Amino acid sequence: MKISVLKDSHPDETRVALIPVNVKKLVDLGLNISIEAGLGLGLNIADSDYEKMGAKVVADRKSLMKTDMVVKIRRPELSDLDYYSEGCISISYLDPFNNPELLQSLSSHKINSISMEMIPRTTKAQKMDVLSSQASLAGYFAVIKAAEQLNKIFPMMMTPAGTITPSKVFIIGAGVAGLQAIATAKRLGARVEAFDTRPVVEEQVQSLGGKFIKIDLGETGQTKDGYAKALTEDQIQKQREVMAKHCAGADIVITTAQLFGRKAPVIITHEMLLRMTPGSIVVDLAVETGGNVEGSKVGETVEVNGVKILGIANMPGRVPLHASQMFSSNVTNFIDEFWDKENKKFDLNFDDEIIKGCVITHNGKLVNEMVKSVLNK
Repeated sequence: MKISVLKDSHPDETRVALIPVNVKKLVDLGLNISIEAGLGLGLNIADSDYEKMGAKVVADRKSLMKTDMVVKIRRPELSDLDYYSEGCISISYLDPFNNPELLQSLSSHKINSISMEMIPRTTKAQKMDVLSSQASLAGYFAVIKAAEQLNKIFPMMMTPAGTITPSKVFIIGAGVAGLQAIATAKRLGARVEAFDTRPVVEEQVQSLGGKFIKIDLGETGQTKDGYAKALTEDQIQKQREVMAKHCAGADIVITTAQLFGRKAPVIITHEMLLRMTPGSIVVDLAVETGGNVEGSKVGETVEVNGVKILGIANMPGRVPLHASQMFSSNVTNFIDEFWDKENKKFDLNFDDEIIKGCVITHNGKLVNEMVKSVLNK
């Protein structure tokens, strides 16, 4: 089986889908790996590093698409699909709920597409879970970037010149990104508070040294995949009233709330921003899916009454070497899991819950039930 790894042309993309050490693992399975020339140069990984691990370096991008499997970070470009082989397996992020035109084109070209972000969050699939691996890095870097922008230090210091009180950090959303943000802020010496609509995460927040803010919203909870359920309008308003007080007392606020397959909820309003102290920092980790902060913009820093709102695109890509290492490991584990070593083929076994969850188009049809149900609404 032949696998091609392509560079991503998106201006904000700094990661690569496969690093040399994982090439070696796939070659050892009996796979033929080709990479696009210059794939890892942005990470100081030379083409020769890939060649040493058994990969072939190819400069002609179009010829790379005539293969059994194409692996990249971002979803395929519509203009590239004409060059893909019929029956080719495409592995990447896909954002299937928001790209019906792409799904139609993948189907018409009979490309079997796998959406890495649709891999179920189960124990078996943890080693393939790109959402968790990348979110962890996003949570870490959000704190680092906020600390850089803040006009204070994080830890308490007792000096002959007086005592410096610790900075206050408020994290909204205690999923993977939020928990990593809590841990990072605590390591830097900040006083950390956190809120999540799922009471089940209280113990995790406390175990990292954060204070869990309780808001009685009535029935909330999470989906079977561990995502927070959408709130009612009354619940959102009640949440905002309590959070406004904690935002006003924070030096840094980091929002991480996202709804899988839907636009992110607006949690921090303009009025809430006006109550914050000038010089405070807000990091909107959901900015690329609609934003948790009113007025945040992708790729820009917006200032409201002296409060800076950071809308950094591709947060994991700000630490691209480790982000690539983790994505590459996730993809390699996925391929290894479904590689039929006896028959030397990739097994799209729809009886497996992982395959059933992440395959979007197959044999010219849209086959993913979750995606079909959302797009048909």
